[in-house]
Order: sequence, then structure tokens, then C-alpha cells
Amino acid sequence: MSEVEGVMGEVALLLARAERPLFITGAGISADSGLPTYRGIGGLYEGRLTEESVPIEEALSGGMLRERPEVTWRYLHEIGRACREGRPNRGHAVIAEVEALKPGTWVLTQNVDGLHRAAGSRNLIEIHGRMDRLSCGRCFHRIEVDESLRDVCVPRCPRCDGVLRPDAVLFGEALPSEAVERLEAELVRGFDLVFSVGTSSLFPYIAEPVLQAARRGVPTVEINPSETVVSDLVEFRIAGRAAPVLDALWGAATAMG
Repeated sequence: MSEVEGVMGEVALLLARAERPLFITGAGISADSGLPTYRGIGGLYEGRLTEESVPIEEALSGGMLRERPEVTWRYLHEIGRACREGRPNRGHAVIAEVEALKPGTWVLTQNVDGLHRAAGSRNLIEIHGRMDRLSCGRCFHRIEVDESLRDVCVPRCPRCDGVLRPDAVLFGEALPSEAVERLEAELVRGFDLVFSVGTSSLFPYIAEPVLQAARRGVPTVEINPSETVVSDLVEFRIAGRAAPVLDALWGAATAMG
């Protein structure tokens, strides 16, 4: 048996026995759905200058949305289009299947593409929000995205004509309090297995659950083609794409009964 096969077998056994696994996911899990993994909101931008000669982080910031909403919405439309075109892949499906058999399963995702929800995950913390729902910055009216809004330069509120924005975290904005509170509550309850899947773990709130688990002796697993800031901290590291690795692990785990 090779070293890789040995690691896969050990992790599959842990998954088979776990009752409260946590899957922390980033853009890498959506790569097999055709969404790019380089940085930016939703994993869509390299650190480049926009047509307005400003960094993409500035174009996609809360400040820019307030001052020049047409600039921010130019790139929000690109992100929304990429998210709509993506479909859940086997990686998303595996996590939803794990939850169906193990109701204590949770997902903490950085992604705003909604693919975990589309795959059937319900115990879901979308820490960066979601792109398929809009809210008004003036009267806080909330609506779902539909076809009529997708080609509008700057979508406006049907009630007060204020500028609409997605329920996603832009650069320079705070994380949604409800998501943070849910994450903190579930971390207090504890998990018996923690996966880091397809994320560089650069944000402290993404790396911290892995660090907490490692300190408490809870098994930790990283699935990522590249090394990250948590690679040296996890108990098991599997270098590979999220979808095929998760599929193989779940197949082996279910075979174990």
C-alpha cells in the first residue's frame, strides 16, 4: 500500500466514524464546476487593475459601491454571471450526502456561488454571503435576483429607488453577524473531524477552526493541490482536487459501513 493510499484509508475511516464533521471550503471546491480559483470576491480576479485603473479590491469595495455604484456593479455582474453558470460538482454532492446521513455535519464556506445550497447542504455558514439575493442600502428591502435585473447597469430598489447590492461581503466590510454568531456557536459545540477543502486559509476566521481542532486533538484534514498556511498544522494532508478526493473518501467510508 502506498503512503497516499494509507492516508486516504485513515481519513475514510475517520469520516465513517465521525458524527459532527466540519467542512471548510474555498474556491477550490468549485473549480470542477468551472469557476476560477484565483483571488477576488467569489474567486474571480487576479490582483489586476480594472478598466478604471483601480485595483479590483477597490472596485469591489463598499466605499466604491457608495460613491460609484456603476463601477462596482460592472464587476458584480461578472461574478453573478459566473456563479449562475456553475453547477454543483461531485465535491458539493458528497458533502450534502454526508450531512444527509450525519445531521451534525456543517459547512463553513467562503464561496458566494450558492453551489453548496444547490447541492442540498442545509447546515451551511456562508461567511462571505451570497450573490443570488439583493438588498437596498436605503430602505433595506430585500429581493431575489431574477432575469430582469441581470442586464441593468445599477439595479434599483422597486420601493425607494435606492441602489441595490448583493448580500455578499465586499472589500472593507464586516462579516455578516448572523453567520459569525452561528460559526461561534457551532465551534463551541465542537466537531470530531475538520476538513479544509480547496482554500488557501489566508483569512484568520477560516484558519482558526483548523487551529482550534488541532490544539484539541481533533483530527484535521487538508485537501488542496497546493500547500497553504495550515498544511504544516493538519494531521492529514491530501494533495489533490476537491471533487475526486472527496468522492473517493466518501466511497471508501460508506463501504466501511
